[in-house]
Amino acid sequence: MPPKQSHQNSQPGEGYLAENILHFTRTLRKAGLPVPPARVLEAIEAIKFSGLTRRDDIYATFRCLFITSKDQQEIFDQCFHIFWRNPEFLERAISLLLPTTFLENAPQDEKNKALKRVSQAFAPEQKNTPPKEKTEDDLEVEFDARLTSSDEKVLRHKDFEQMSVEEQQRALDLIKRLKLPAEQITTRRFTQSTQKQRIDARRTMKASMRRGADIIELKYKAKKVVRAPLVILCDISGSMSEYSRMLLHFIHSLSSARDRIYSFTFGTELHNITRQMKHRDVDEALAAVGQQIDDWSGGTRISSALHDFNHHWSRRVLGQRANLLLITDGLERDGAYDLSLEMDRLHRSCRKLIWLNPLLRYDAFQAKARGIKLMLPHVDEFRSAHNINSLEDLVESLQNNRHPTQ
Repeated sequence: MPPKQSHQNSQPGEGYLAENILHFTRTLRKAGLPVPPARVLEAIEAIKFSGLTRRDDIYATFRCLFITSKDQQEIFDQCFHIFWRNPEFLERAISLLLPTTFLENAPQDEKNKALKRVSQAFAPEQKNTPPKEKTEDDLEVEFDARLTSSDEKVLRHKDFEQMSVEEQQRALDLIKRLKLPAEQITTRRFTQSTQKQRIDARRTMKASMRRGADIIELKYKAKKVVRAPLVILCDISGSMSEYSRMLLHFIHSLSSARDRIYSFTFGTELHNITRQMKHRDVDEALAAVGQQIDDWSGGTRISSALHDFNHHWSRRVLGQRANLLLITDGLERDGAYDLSLEMDRLHRSCRKLIWLNPLLRYDAFQAKARGIKLMLPHVDEFRSAHNINSLEDLVESLQNNRHPTQ
């Protein structure tokens, strides 16, 4: 949608500027850039406060607010100059679907990904038209356009970061089908049982007193078996932006299917989103999360987030021998606390610590980053989380551990 023209005598921030900024951020989201609602409000306030009138100043302001990683730069530039009617880019917009001039210095796969997302963002929406009567020729060439088994197989192995907008939507439908099994644990508490292994003296005496104690009917008990709680810590920093959006849908699917799941996100700060994930509708849940989080796609402070969790939340949610899913790439930006010490305390507090790292998608992955080296010794399982197939492997692994454990 082209930007609306403001009145000539209107001040910056008046007229249609706020509405244009809103439409522009929607275009960025269609192109695959994660733009939280808080950033939109900050952009409008920045323009109103500073009174920017030059195009270059507005571009620099939006760039600081909406870009969180280098791979988003070219997509943002194309969307900005096309939306705000740069004549040079209008000529290039005609060839958006052709692998030509954009991203000249980028790898070929990055070119194709950016071109696909920008072209889909500016593609006209399909209008509902009345169906036409089918002829014999139409019936001969008609085919089923639904996701076939071969397409689904390819989609399961495709990286979340390389998916188009349409492929991401299909992937979300597959994620909704995933059901993470709950590991069964045996507690110290007892419950009534039909198995004649342990006599329940208290219930036996009560039953005999009601019957006059002529005949004593023995009652039995057994240790109670419950589902192990699951705690999820998800990194939402800039380097994890494309993956965290998909994994938050996975977390919502888990929270909707079972109880005793506690969800947290961290970037520069730790946020408890357990209550927000209880919404039945995933869009409402993510909207509520977006209102609470103000450090989306920002920096990473893993040690600070783990220190906050260990200090305030560990005894509350890990006290009942919970399993823990840690979703992060391990690229620590701030060493405010000893990361190895915080990971050791976290590992000792839970039954099992499973680390999901999207960097494992690379065959030649090596733990060279300082944060990864400090975290790995305190992990029970180290798995990837970059596509549907990796999430299915996680489900299968936990499926094998469903038997009750002491």
